[in-house]
Amino acid sequence: MPPRPHLIIAAGGTGGHMVPAHVLGQEMTARGYAVTLITDDRGLRYPGLFDGCPRHVVDSGSLSGINPVGWLKALISIRKGRAAAKAIYRRERPVAVIGFGGYPTLPALLGAFAASVPTIIHDSNTVLGRVNRMLADRVNVIATAFPNIRRVPKRQGGKVTLVGNPVRAEIVALRDLPYPATDGELRLLIIGGSQGATVLSKVVPAAVERLPAALKSRLRVTQQCRPEDLEQVRAAYAAAGVPADLATFLQDMPDRLAMAHLVIARSGASTVSELAVAGRPAIFVPLPTSTDDHQVYNAREMVDAGGAQMILQPEFTPDRVAKAIEQFIASPAVLEAAATAARSTGRPDATARLADIVEALGKRGRAAAPGEAAPLQKVPA
Repeated sequence: MPPRPHLIIAAGGTGGHMVPAHVLGQEMTARGYAVTLITDDRGLRYPGLFDGCPRHVVDSGSLSGINPVGWLKALISIRKGRAAAKAIYRRERPVAVIGFGGYPTLPALLGAFAASVPTIIHDSNTVLGRVNRMLADRVNVIATAFPNIRRVPKRQGGKVTLVGNPVRAEIVALRDLPYPATDGELRLLIIGGSQGATVLSKVVPAAVERLPAALKSRLRVTQQCRPEDLEQVRAAYAAAGVPADLATFLQDMPDRLAMAHLVIARSGASTVSELAVAGRPAIFVPLPTSTDDHQVYNAREMVDAGGAQMILQPEFTPDRVAKAIEQFIASPAVLEAAATAARSTGRPDATARLADIVEALGKRGRAAAPGEAAPLQKVPA
């Protein structure tokens, strides 16, 4: 029996990098590939990701600072990480290396270039990340989650192919379920990232308190909060007379999303992609410190389609948010139309499309030269 083809996945830092990488890893394992993860210490902190796969932590660092000493230290770490990656490739002989962003992607892909292993980068945001921009000139394929990706070097535009953002199978399954009936309770879901967002905890309960009594009597809230905000948020909803289920981490997110009529959230790439695939209307409040304002651009497609509203954080006040909530939930027809519009922007086949690209590139084997265009005509449209 021939050995399984081997794929290296490089990702680190945030869930926005790690979760899509994990989803692709599951798909490639199901297709008969052996999968190895190259990551950093932060990438190992996400429970349940890459279980059963070899995981290697390599040295890495950021070259974005202006401190010469810090820059030199980062360069030394990246060189060490590159050497470690090359050693992994000598042992495991991968057919391809795919990077999802984060610091470990840089040494992993540099090692792949040196070893003449075909390479792909996937960017989950609408703005090509800093590490991916550094690698764009030399990779074979640039796979993107959204159309009209920004900050791609012009001469590399021919490498770009839109696949979408891989999301968990449990979220994709929601696409086959009908939008929840709106003739009874109206369920509002507020999520703010892995640890919640304080601005949501301060503003949303005050906005709910301002809603008309007839709407408040039907409203049920689920909200993710920071631990230090829990009691204040609980007291605010109690004063408004609205039942609220609060938690610092929502382990059953697919179930919560299945029941939700409207979501209020940051517009990180994974959040936007999951809401689009599931078909859930949203009010997005982009993180104002996101690099290159990528959270603003992440939300644009769904907003333009009519599936969401976007409120920038300086304008995210109780009165403004109350108005937006009421515009959605006061009319079942408005909610359902927004859900349909959100769903129209989803890309439920993103994982399969990205896996097809990996396989098409991997079949070219180690003979593919870094920078040579992949045979994208063989990838299903």
